[in-house]
Amino acid sequence: MYQLGVDEAGRGPAIGPLVVCALGMPSTDVEILMRIGAKDSKSLSKKKRVFLAEQIFLQAKKRKWDVGLITCSASRIDIEREITNLNKLEVELFKEAIVATKAEKYNGEIYLDACDTDEKRFRDRVSSSLGSSWSQWSIKSQHKMDLENILVGAASILAKVHRDKEIEKIGQLLGLEIGSGYPSDPKTRVAIKNLVKGEYPNKYLRWSWVTTENIWLKENRKPIPKRGQVEGNSKQSSISDW
Repeated sequence: MYQLGVDEAGRGPAIGPLVVCALGMPSTDVEILMRIGAKDSKSLSKKKRVFLAEQIFLQAKKRKWDVGLITCSASRIDIEREITNLNKLEVELFKEAIVATKAEKYNGEIYLDACDTDEKRFRDRVSSSLGSSWSQWSIKSQHKMDLENILVGAASILAKVHRDKEIEKIGQLLGLEIGSGYPSDPKTRVAIKNLVKGEYPNKYLRWSWVTTENIWLKENRKPIPKRGQVEGNSKQSSISDW
């Protein structure tokens, strides 16, 4: 039997992309993840996550595992939120990551770390979005699936490490220390204050986040612009772009 685990990193930050990873392999290979020590990314140090991501990619190349990695820009997040909500966007991103594995030729099980208060609704929406070519697959959706399913835990590692690399790139490009990107991070709040000093907020900011809106309003004394009106339709990012 073939299995896919899917998880995301970066749902809450005010800076940078949201990354979704789908990792697929024969069920007989899952024990390899156990041997190398894969688990939920949040329980690991940054150094350990990077090491494990390297090991997972090494094994993926060696054993021909399938990896779908989707990087959703801050721009796309903002524009999508103007017409829908974050939960529905994540359904689309999970679908894109799954499709990017090109594993529909197999039959098997898909494990999702649910990004909705209603686990069943999230499963049903992802299933509907995938369409008939994935109809033979069994889909299981659960909160904190990355804690219970090692395949989802491994996907969370790949997603988190990729997002961390993107955040490092952004910091280097901007010449700023931006911290984790989360609104609760003092370094991030200082960075946001610097990134709203212009005609428009910086492109790496999530303009639709309350923290960004409030800091923009305080610094510019006017409501933050709607990103869709400024940028128009955005083009999605996919694994083929990286």
